[in-house]
Amino acid sequence: MNEKLLRVNLRTGKIRDEKIGEDKLKKFLGGRGLGEHLLYGETKPGIDPLGPENRLYLMVGPATGTPWPTSGRYHVVTKSPLTGGIGDANSGGKWGPELRFSGYMGIAIEDSSDEPVYLWIKNGLAELRSADKYWGTTVWQTEDALKRDLGDDKIQIASIGPGGENLVPYAGILTDKHRAAGRTGVGAVMGSKKLKAVAVRGTKKPFIADRKKLEGEVKKATKKLTDPDSVCGNNLPKYGTAALINTVNENGILPTRNFQTGVFPKADDISGETIKETILTGQYACWNCPIGCGRVSKITQIPYQIEGHGPEYETDWSLGSDCDIANLGAITKAHNTCDELGIDPISLGATIACAMELNEKGKLPKDIADGMDLNWGNEQTIVDLSWKTAYRAGFGKEIAMGAKKLAEKYGAPELAMEVKGLELPAYDPRGVQGHALGYATSNRGGCHLRAYVMAAEVVGEAFGDKKKKDRFSTVGKAQLVKTIQDAYSILDSAVVCKFISFPLGPQDYTDLLNPITGWNWSVDELMKTGERIYNLERMYINREGFDGKDDTLPKRFLEEPMPEGPAKGHVVKLKEMLSEYYKVRGWTNGKPTKEKLRELNLP
Repeated sequence: MNEKLLRVNLRTGKIRDEKIGEDKLKKFLGGRGLGEHLLYGETKPGIDPLGPENRLYLMVGPATGTPWPTSGRYHVVTKSPLTGGIGDANSGGKWGPELRFSGYMGIAIEDSSDEPVYLWIKNGLAELRSADKYWGTTVWQTEDALKRDLGDDKIQIASIGPGGENLVPYAGILTDKHRAAGRTGVGAVMGSKKLKAVAVRGTKKPFIADRKKLEGEVKKATKKLTDPDSVCGNNLPKYGTAALINTVNENGILPTRNFQTGVFPKADDISGETIKETILTGQYACWNCPIGCGRVSKITQIPYQIEGHGPEYETDWSLGSDCDIANLGAITKAHNTCDELGIDPISLGATIACAMELNEKGKLPKDIADGMDLNWGNEQTIVDLSWKTAYRAGFGKEIAMGAKKLAEKYGAPELAMEVKGLELPAYDPRGVQGHALGYATSNRGGCHLRAYVMAAEVVGEAFGDKKKKDRFSTVGKAQLVKTIQDAYSILDSAVVCKFISFPLGPQDYTDLLNPITGWNWSVDELMKTGERIYNLERMYINREGFDGKDDTLPKRFLEEPMPEGPAKGHVVKLKEMLSEYYKVRGWTNGKPTKEKLRELNLP
């Protein structure tokens, strides 16, 4: 494989191509793995995430832009301004394939510019241009303006909005106006570098070693993905990700009122089924995706009128049940405002919920919220704070801190539902023991996309296996979590959508990857690569000060039994799983041993 990295120094304006050796690709694949390899080797410990020393890597992988189903994605890697650890995010849409078609497997952004700029790439030619006229505009305005000014509707834009410009530590990078590399503050890093957007256009075909063999493997994979008995062939295209709302609630683990309970009485009001019946106007699919989980929607309810996308499951929860809100109009309006202004709705909603519980517990001054109502269930508050936070206006400046720092500031750190500084997503871990372990040991913090153990414990379809695991049992969960973490490292580095992990397993990934690369790998070799990537990521957070003390969960999940519903009485039994996890990982106190690093050929 002959792949290139584009290096861009924003301080000097120097732009150059760099060959990516096949040995590097075999070791880290691309995407997340290669990005983390570059971040680890090219930045120093302890740097300011928003300083010029930090670097930003926008990466694709060997699968991107090929016939491999769901290969329309890209991965961003940097140091997180929210957590101080690994900062990375993954997004779909059409931008990733367009970068690959332009001749690159990634972009390394170095240093910072004094003035706003954007990067324009077309078929291997790149230049920096002034972005003065675009600075201060929204994501949607930026995308429209750049396509108009560059004279080509086929150009794909990755940009930041006011959230990134104002350095909100959970600002994202948006493409297709609604596809977000949303978590860990990658948009704030882009904003700190005064990089408004990256516009790409390409017509080059990606490398494929054996196209005919790949076509055969794609047919087999697509058949599994579109099987009506699979989640990917049924619920996801029919109801979108919000199909999970009722399922998760029926299992008693839909976080409600800042995870105080896992039961939301009005869950059906915001479910995927209700979205389809009331506000859905169409579907959206990322590049080369046979699933089409994206929702196109329209709200006519005053004052929440909007034509846009969503809500997705995570925003449905974070701006819905977590804040005790069941109004699809308000949720969809706030969701689209997050897209337009470029901030992560998971962290936003979770931080608002934290603020609402701080208010409930009497921890906040009475006049702090600019006259907004911080009581549970106030719909207008989530809409107002979605824009106030992006601009750091009024109480939005407090919400922009994130849940951990907000709760610490007001003397109740136990009310922040976070791991390693990153707000938890939409599953209460007290009713899913394996998923809980995945949260605690996630390298980037509170994340379901490092190990979606929910697939095995609740959904009942993981890697093609439809035998549901006992969600209250801890037996075997350590090995299960490790396997999923390693497999997801592969998918993020290939780079493809994790939804394929419902019906497709490591053998399928190997069968698809080999004809693209020409490597003839075994499943064991591929999984070892995933393990290497996960351990390299752990090395990075270790050097930034994280270790076994941080592989934990908020006290609420460890000491406060679920108060009601199907998971009533349960807590997370983390200790008995964590020791076993370290054993199967080859780690001591959250750190890889020297023997493990030698085994994986890591420094």
